[in-house]
Amino acid sequence: MMKISLTIVSLFLVAIACLYLFWSSGDQPLFALTGVTPTNLGINDNKLAACPSSPNCVSSQAIDPQHYIAPIQYQSSNPEAYSKLKQLVESQKRTQIIAQTDNYIYAQTTSRLMGFVDDVEFYFRPDTQLIEVRSASRLGESDLGVNRQRIEQIRLKFHGLN
Repeated sequence: MMKISLTIVSLFLVAIACLYLFWSSGDQPLFALTGVTPTNLGINDNKLAACPSSPNCVSSQAIDPQHYIAPIQYQSSNPEAYSKLKQLVESQKRTQIIAQTDNYIYAQTTSRLMGFVDDVEFYFRPDTQLIEVRSASRLGESDLGVNRQRIEQIRLKFHGLN
């Protein structure tokens, strides 16, 4: 009886160790809760899509304080700023650029553990030195501030402060 208990405990510990090693590699989430890609992404009438009423979205074009986040400002030329931002986005873990034009970047970021996908957009408004931003979770109600933190982290790196 004691031998069976030790075997079960050993198998359990091996399973936990395997899960930890897989998860800590950071390459793939343990689960894949991706949701459905929104159909309203992109630029329409010089605007990114509005945030839903849920608090798991931030946008520099939102009018309510819960969803508003400042756009990213830059002083360089548009092509330089675009190239810099694109490199920053590409360097983010578990982030993939899905679409891009000369004034727009759309990326998807996957959370480490559960595989939640967030949609992240950057729009270089013509004739300004502003990058409009939007980051939104596809699933759930709350994101525990992850989308806001993501944009602020990108802003800091863009300005060389992090």
